[in-house]
Amino acid sequence: MEPMIKMTNVNKEFKVVKRREGVRGSILDLFSREYDMLRAVNDVSLEIMPGEMVGYLGPNGAGKSTTIKMMTGILEPSGGEILVNGRIPYENRTRNAQDIGVVFGQRTQLWWALPVIESFKILKEIYQIPDKDYKDNLEYYDALVGAGGLYHKAVREMSLGQRTLCDILAAFLHNPGVVFMDEPTIGLDVSMKTRIRQLVSSLNEKKGTTVILTTHDMGDVDALCKRIVIIDKGTMIYDNDIECLQQYFGAYRTVKIQFSKAAEDFENNVLERQAREVEMWLKEKFPRAKSTVVSVEDKWIQVLLNEEEVRMMKVINCIQDNKRIVDMNLQEITTESVIRKIYEGGVA
Repeated sequence: MEPMIKMTNVNKEFKVVKRREGVRGSILDLFSREYDMLRAVNDVSLEIMPGEMVGYLGPNGAGKSTTIKMMTGILEPSGGEILVNGRIPYENRTRNAQDIGVVFGQRTQLWWALPVIESFKILKEIYQIPDKDYKDNLEYYDALVGAGGLYHKAVREMSLGQRTLCDILAAFLHNPGVVFMDEPTIGLDVSMKTRIRQLVSSLNEKKGTTVILTTHDMGDVDALCKRIVIIDKGTMIYDNDIECLQQYFGAYRTVKIQFSKAAEDFENNVLERQAREVEMWLKEKFPRAKSTVVSVEDKWIQVLLNEEEVRMMKVINCIQDNKRIVDMNLQEITTESVIRKIYEGGVA
């Protein structure tokens, strides 16, 4: 079986103007310019088989969007080769566009003032979807998530969750070979996230569609993807199944704490001072807990720890023995922390 997507030693560089400072510098830039070459994607090789759901992860600026744009044919790589369904995307943009679907969490491909069904009819004509396939898909959508109640509702009257749901349905309407999903559940509540995850999973299973998911929500990845690829600074640093990642980082937890809810205690670097105190208490109590990291996030003191080194309850009890905790929040390790740990540890 041939891969649906094959990338071989792909690079992408951008020429960036070096701006000079001040008015004089701005005038000089009008007549002579200097450039830096920014490598956004660096020697990435990847094969994705038909029907796979792959989480394509990385911090902001890692090169995810650039890679997706090359896969869709919007950008041409500076080096290497990309094949999507056996075609070079940027050389066959029209044909490639007919066989892909795209979902952006903060954008819509639906017509704002029209009922959803009218947008679907327009897409039917654009993609030349056979009548039977179109009808079968609408009936399947209704049976799967009760989409029939939304067909005659104007997009502008929908909630964010309803609009995202319909955008996903639109992306699968023409039965594409591959669908690219960029932050599809951003800004949605827990109930709608669960509904959308079930929808994507069912569509992938029924239609065998290849799905490439970029997200910072590990809940999306856990629910949908068996394999994840992590890119950082343009370089691929991890490509393996999610069980391997969970096994490696399953012992990491994050606890967020507050010692006060008074507004004045969130000012004048009070939180930073408290975080340093917490770090000192934990180092004295658990000198072997080398992976423990204390930081400040928003109005919380955040402690990232490895429970193979020290148990969560022992950390909480240590902090509580030194200062009264008034609020607390326990979390699994975030995607950004996973990426950082993999990058620092060089895990492959």
